[in-house]
Amino acid sequence: MGKEFEAGETRETWRPDSSRSVDVQDVPATPVAEPKKPWWHPIKEPGSAAQIVISAVLAIAIGLAVTSTVDSVPEACTAILAIPGTTWLRALRATVLPLIITSLILAIQSLRDLGTGNGALIAKWTLGYYLITTIIAIVFSILTVALGWSRLMVPVQGEDREESEPDGEKVQPHEAVVLLFETLIPQNIFNALAEDTLLSVMVVSIIVGYLLKRDSPIFRVVKEIEEMVIRIIIFLIKLAPIGVFFLILPNMFKLDISEIGQNLGVLIGAALSGMFIHMFITLSIIFAVLGVPITVTKFAVPVGCLVNMDGTAIYFPVVVTFMAATQGITLDAAQYVIIMLLSTLATIGASPIPSSSLVLTVMICEAVNVPITGIYAVVVAIDWFLDRFRTAVNVSGDCYAAKVVAKMTGIKDSDDEYDEEVVEGVAVRREGNEQA
Repeated sequence: MGKEFEAGETRETWRPDSSRSVDVQDVPATPVAEPKKPWWHPIKEPGSAAQIVISAVLAIAIGLAVTSTVDSVPEACTAILAIPGTTWLRALRATVLPLIITSLILAIQSLRDLGTGNGALIAKWTLGYYLITTIIAIVFSILTVALGWSRLMVPVQGEDREESEPDGEKVQPHEAVVLLFETLIPQNIFNALAEDTLLSVMVVSIIVGYLLKRDSPIFRVVKEIEEMVIRIIIFLIKLAPIGVFFLILPNMFKLDISEIGQNLGVLIGAALSGMFIHMFITLSIIFAVLGVPITVTKFAVPVGCLVNMDGTAIYFPVVVTFMAATQGITLDAAQYVIIMLLSTLATIGASPIPSSSLVLTVMICEAVNVPITGIYAVVVAIDWFLDRFRTAVNVSGDCYAAKVVAKMTGIKDSDDEYDEEVVEGVAVRREGNEQA
């Protein structure tokens, strides 16, 4: 072995398995600190929240300036200006199907592995808790939005619907239930893929994910496809400022800004109130006292990052209702049930990428026949703001889950584990040790 030497010094040493000497450069003793980025750095980041807000404000300013100086804008001008925005939106919608299929298959694979071995007890309680709290969050969001917040939203004049409501009698409740269960299992999976019957596709993806073996070549293909789709979505998110600008600007020429502002305020109020109530009341009722064993924490929190997204679950029904109310569409009970099912499955299969909820929101809207129009640019423009609160609720739910699972399973750490356990470089001492 070579001699010990000072940091940064080069010495000639001999390897045991080699007859020749090599130069070894020791790693510097102190890591080089990254230079502090200036305050305006986020503005230069493609697809950053700052760029999206600037593009939205710029589009609104130009739209107000034009509408205040001219009586009407030619329809041809509006249609041409909308091309970049609608193209970006179509590209975003194109990623929905492959993202949902691959994400669900891989998520179910991970959950299946958790249910085996010594951690089966923790896994069952953790997943059960996450499923219950997610359903509670979605049902609470749907009830508050359907019975309260939606009445404060008004249809926006000039917002054209892409497809009209079907003629004929309204679907009866029992017919809606039968149709829902028929949709769960498709007669032809390829037809379901072609027609974007997403509920059928999601159920089939769950079954495939459960039956697929981890060493199967299909599993590796699915993983590669998901990585490719995620790269595409990240690229599209970087183009979001351009898409938002060209979605808002043409709509400024034909929509009432005051009505949009009213609905936008209701959207933000509904989303934030639901998240705060769920985080500070619902979870607090379930939560008991502090003192979570490390064994449970190391399992429950990482799994929660995968499948527990209560904040996102609350957000989906609010946005879908916003899109529907803005276009003068009233959602019925059957559609809200579909929203609940899709929101639950979507939170399980959500990809860990920024603003992935934008893609999943499109999926849920299309499943309940709510058209994605230019008003969706408003949702994109404020998504960065609401995402901060969604993340806070998601993380809080993971922390609450760790204590609940520890209480229900009765698992405790031994003294040795408290003495020696190190989590991310921080030594955890057992209670009673003297503080240094």
